[in-house]
Amino acid sequence: MRNRRQIHLGAVPYGTGGPGSHTLWLDPDIPGDASVSIEWFTDIARLAERGLFDLVFIVDSQFITPYSPPHYLNRLEPLTLLSALAVQTGRIGLVGTATTSFNSPFNLTRRLGSLDLISRGRAGWNVVTTGDAGTARNYGLDEHYDYDTRYGRAQEFVELARALWDSYEDDAFVRDRETGQFLDRTKQHRLDHDGTFFRVQGPLNLVRSPQGHPVIFQAGDSDQGRDLGARVGEGIFTHAPDIPAGQAFYNDIKTRAARFGRDPENLLIMPGVQVVVGDTDAEAREIETANHAADHTFTAALEEFGRPFGWHDFTGYDLDAPFPAEALAHGERSFYTQAKAITERAQRNGWTLRQAVEATRERRKSEFVGSPATVADKLVEWWQARACDGFNIAVDHPANFRRFVDEVVPILQERGVFRAEYTSATLRGHLGLPIPPNRYSTAV
Repeated sequence: MRNRRQIHLGAVPYGTGGPGSHTLWLDPDIPGDASVSIEWFTDIARLAERGLFDLVFIVDSQFITPYSPPHYLNRLEPLTLLSALAVQTGRIGLVGTATTSFNSPFNLTRRLGSLDLISRGRAGWNVVTTGDAGTARNYGLDEHYDYDTRYGRAQEFVELARALWDSYEDDAFVRDRETGQFLDRTKQHRLDHDGTFFRVQGPLNLVRSPQGHPVIFQAGDSDQGRDLGARVGEGIFTHAPDIPAGQAFYNDIKTRAARFGRDPENLLIMPGVQVVVGDTDAEAREIETANHAADHTFTAALEEFGRPFGWHDFTGYDLDAPFPAEALAHGERSFYTQAKAITERAQRNGWTLRQAVEATRERRKSEFVGSPATVADKLVEWWQARACDGFNIAVDHPANFRRFVDEVVPILQERGVFRAEYTSATLRGHLGLPIPPNRYSTAV
């Protein structure tokens, strides 16, 4: 359990370039096959571990178009990748994205539990409901689930997974060579789950890890997404443009968690941030400007503009005609919250399609740009203001991430807001989260 509040850090590697950074791979510090290179991911994970990061976070999706960013076009499956990283690292948490919309609960629960055992308690699961509507057709469905179904499945899926992870009480395996008893059968528990979306008999053929269950993360921003995170999440991945927005989200999620009968302190908010480190604040801003110009062209922005709209293709539209508000219908079963925000902003400002696309390329200056001391100051300011509990640091240009580890982290340590060494061997231990008791061991 947490003794005193400290900043938590996650590393998010984007390989050859994710949304908004289609040409990141042109950086000579990034191998052209980085997104499928275990050597590259191992180097990044070890660098983050040297910086005493809580976790490395692998994002994922299962639908692509020719317009998808390079990292999406060709990347390793998260749990396979993290299992490899588990034996190449020793302490850092290993968090992977996996959808509840297109997975079998028993199978995914087993794979996550296996990662947790392989890593000796360092696994985490980023629960997603899948926003890319085209994924449905990769699983034999004509259309994606609606919002209510997606989030209903997700809540039942997580509750089911947690029950399956408790299939064996912690002392179920006797392994007594003298008596020949391998298992205390009274401590193996069949589930017989018959819910709204899933039927699973159980038990899971896997023991719990040293941290009990993998840590549950969630990243939805819709009202249903926030409720899901507040109900089941132990970590929330989000984005916030400034401290007031971060505080509003932080307070909303923590309030919802309390309303659901949870301790809000057992739910950590970690926004994703872009960090640029320079010798001076001015130099860092110059680097930020150059990276923005190099990493995200207008053509790439237009091609990926359709993602929240169910990957609707906008490339054939008249760029200088009024924004096609009717395209919002394509996003109803995709990233609808984002598509709706784009559409409403375009209508409110009377934009053309060109102007709406350009708006996605606007260089909103990151607050986390400057000298090592400036970046550290800003991280501490957000954290002290309760706009977050920590940060997910985007690993874009590797040289920049190395500077963060080598120059910013030591300042945070000197100020006593970040660990000077790992004091736990599990991800729950790093995050100060309690080990969930086995429901059968504690049952009266």
